Amino acid sequence: MDLTITPSAEKFIQRMVRFGGAGPDAGFRLLVSPGGCSGLASEFSVEAAPLPGDAVVTVQGLKLFLPAESRLLLQGVTMDFKDTPLQSGLVFIDPKATGCGSCGTSAAGAVPAEAAVSIASIPIKSA
Repeated sequence: MDLTITPSAEKFIQRMVRFGGAGPDAGFRLLVSPGGCSGLASEFSVEAAPLPGDAVVTVQGLKLFLPAESRLLLQGVTMDFKDTPLQSGLVFIDPKATGCGSCGTSAAGAVPAEAAVSIASIPIKSA
């Protein structure tokens, strides 16, 4: 699979899995679907095992649980993690997509589109 994960995203995913409480065989489940300004919308969680229909994909030593549609949409994408005063979470940079330009933060054709997933969307599991 042609998915690039930046060092900051790798560190974030490693920490999520390590402290996610899902056990030693846990993986990072990433559900990506069409939508959003950049063309991608996503959700993620730490799971003890892949869900039915998920493939276990190892990228740069990280165990990812990816549904079929996610694997297709992530082909050729770079996954990054940003933590700034305005944004904190995973960012997907897709060189095949362009922003819509309607939000004022992207311009169609100017740069590859980015989709962000806020860390505020992480579900908290009770012990």
